[in-house]
Amino acid sequence: MHGAWADGSCWANLIAPLKQEGLNVICAPIPLTSLTDDIAALGRALERTSGPVVLAGHAYGGAVIQAASDERVKSLVYVAALAPDEGETVANVFYRDEPHPEAPKLAPDKHGCLWMPEEGFSKAVAQKASPQQTSVMAAIQRPISIHCIQQPALTPAWKTKPTWYLLAEEDRMINPKTQRFMAERMRATVRPVRADHSPMYTEPKLVVGIILEAARATLAR
Repeated sequence: MHGAWADGSCWANLIAPLKQEGLNVICAPIPLTSLTDDIAALGRALERTSGPVVLAGHAYGGAVIQAASDERVKSLVYVAALAPDEGETVANVFYRDEPHPEAPKLAPDKHGCLWMPEEGFSKAVAQKASPQQTSVMAAIQRPISIHCIQQPALTPAWKTKPTWYLLAEEDRMINPKTQRFMAERMRATVRPVRADHSPMYTEPKLVVGIILEAARATLAR
C-alpha cells in the first residue's frame, strides 16, 4: 500500500525479489481522496487475493492497512508508516513531534489537495535517492486530500494482529521519535534502519527482508 504523492510503482524494486521467494504481490492503488475511499480500495484489492495475506504500508498507507478487517490478513508491516489509534487522525500522529528543518511546509490548494513541492522529494521524501529518481517522483506525484488526514481512525488491526515496523532513522518527513512511539504502542517487532523516508527506493533489500520475515512468521503460525 503506497502513501501520499505516490502510486503502486513505488514498490517496483521489491516485486521481483518477493516473487522469487514465492510470494504473490499486488501493489494496491488507492485514490488518496479520503481515508474511507482508500480503505474501500484496499478491500477491492484484497478481493483479488487468496490465502493468507501480509499487508505492507508506507507512510500514509499505514493508516489504510490497519483498517483491514478481512480474516485472511494475518500480519501488518509498517514501512516508516503512520499508525493512528482509534479516534486519532493521520494529522494527529504526523505532527506529534517537531518537524525536521528540511521538511516541506504543506498547505492545501483550493481543491483541498496537498501537493509536494518538487524540492521536497530531494530534501525530505527521499534525500538518499538519486536526482533522477526524485525528479521522476516529483513528476508522477499524486496529491493527497486533506480528508485523508483529518478523518478519525477506526479500531486498528494492529491491536490484534502481529506487526512489524521498519523505523527509518534518517526520516525527514515522519520524525523517527514519532515512529518509535507508534511502533512501541503497537508492540510491533521493530527493525531500525539507517534509511530515509523512502527505503523502497533507497534500501529495498531491507524492506524485502522485513516483509519476508513477516511472511515466514505467518506461515509458521
